[in-house]
Amino acid sequence: MMIGGVLLAAGGGSRMGMPKALVVGVDGEPWLGRGARILAEAGCRPVVVVLGARADEAESLLPDGVSVVVGVAKDWQQGMSASLRRGLEVAETFDNVDAVVITLVDLPDLDADAVRRIASVPPGSARAALRQARYTDAPGHPVLIGRDHWKALLHSLTGDTGARQYLAAHGVEMVDCSDLGTGRDVDSRD
Repeated sequence: MMIGGVLLAAGGGSRMGMPKALVVGVDGEPWLGRGARILAEAGCRPVVVVLGARADEAESLLPDGVSVVVGVAKDWQQGMSASLRRGLEVAETFDNVDAVVITLVDLPDLDADAVRRIASVPPGSARAALRQARYTDAPGHPVLIGRDHWKALLHSLTGDTGARQYLAAHGVEMVDCSDLGTGRDVDSRD
């Protein structure tokens, strides 16, 4: 069973004032590098990083020693659907990947334990799996999407929405991760 990782980092970050893929945390680590590292530390192979706005600058922030495959969402201005679509398209090129764990670049307290928890599915069940982290009472990231769902999900994506409607309509399994973080994303410098 092979589970890949997809880090969505293509947006322009209008509320942030810059693409979130270019943000460097207070600890000095770029958010982009941190997200890729966490997916790799959790055992995701391959790690796909989806870039868009200022992709060339962002790519320079990827960490040394972490093997990533970069996919550029040329239509990133269309929103979350463009990023997710590109991530799944790149993941599809790896025949041995049964599922992907998808997360966002702007989750400062996400750690590898949450990714491992979402990715922990019984052998042989990854291709059909749909799992989503829950923090207190709110759904969040990471999300695991089995390969059996990729084509239908790709056809359902539009605008600035991700997989939320698809997940709800197809009985996503909610996995409590409240003990591992808040699940909050950062949308502005405030």
